[in-house]
Amino acid sequence: MSEKVLMKGNEAFSEAAIRGGSRYYFGYPITPQNEIPEYMSQEIPKYGGAFLQAESELGAINMAYGAAAAGGRAFISSSSPGIALMQEGISFMCSAEVPLVILNVSRGGPGIGGIHPGQADYNQATRGGGNGDYKVPVFAPSSIQEAVDLIYEAVELADYWQNPIMIFADGILAQMMEPVILPEFKPEIKYEDIKKLKPWAITGYGDDDANRVTVKSLRMQPEDLEQHVDYLFEKYAKAEKELVRVETLGLEDAEIVFVAFGTTARITKEAIELLAEEGIKAGLIRPISLWPFPYNAFDQISDKTKVVISAEMSMGQMMQDVKIGIGKRFPIELINRTGGIIPTSLEIAQRASEILRTINN
Repeated sequence: MSEKVLMKGNEAFSEAAIRGGSRYYFGYPITPQNEIPEYMSQEIPKYGGAFLQAESELGAINMAYGAAAAGGRAFISSSSPGIALMQEGISFMCSAEVPLVILNVSRGGPGIGGIHPGQADYNQATRGGGNGDYKVPVFAPSSIQEAVDLIYEAVELADYWQNPIMIFADGILAQMMEPVILPEFKPEIKYEDIKKLKPWAITGYGDDDANRVTVKSLRMQPEDLEQHVDYLFEKYAKAEKELVRVETLGLEDAEIVFVAFGTTARITKEAIELLAEEGIKAGLIRPISLWPFPYNAFDQISDKTKVVISAEMSMGQMMQDVKIGIGKRFPIELINRTGGIIPTSLEIAQRASEILRTINN
């Protein structure tokens, strides 16, 4: 087994992408993910890859589109307002069925907001900020190790589904340091193998016009576009069954069930321990996949539960999915902070205890 290495989040994310097979990185500096383009500029050329700092996030996403359309494994990262600028390109790539691994190191908003951590990109990530009908699988790690594992896997997942895959990591994970076990290097796709492994890719066919491949998003005939969208949603329906990931804790006899993702879930686990000291049993549903959302996990909640609480660093964007999962079985409350403020475990425990007391009275 590989030894653990102490790494900063952003650098570990970058190393995971390289080891997963990514060889093309296009980026633009934005806090709190600036160490990623810096790391990639130094490291990815060592493995025959290409680093290019774009003139903007708009340029970066379209450069990634071009590299991926030619069969290259591309990785791109940014933070909240930068990801917002990339939405048009993400929509194009979903329509054209071009794979890409996207990392959002999220921060507070709206607009430029601030540089401190946030989770208010939830709707942008899970509902899509571009135009038209499309879906992007989104995974939210709660540790640097989990982020490394998800990024590493996402390189092949993107190829398999021929679709962008997003990793939603808040700024806390990016800037902290933790020991991680780095995965082995995956064999990279060689140019001569692209036609066989990715027959849809633009690799050049010389004068052989009969076998010329095109990658496109434009479909001028309404019937053609409708047929294409129907086909895409058949693929998404399959993904909804196969890509769901969730962690559950103590649901069988919990009075309070928290729903939280990312770093907030880690803090919530500490709050559960504090509540246990008061004699209050609490459980947790931690969605690892934000889309597809793990609605079935809510079926595990017992009748002993009195309230479900969504803990978020946003104004409750995940609440819509929590309500779908719960239906009308239990009351739903929100414990949140915004503006880049990170809730403490004591704060979550105290507010949850107050909510339970109110319900019991």
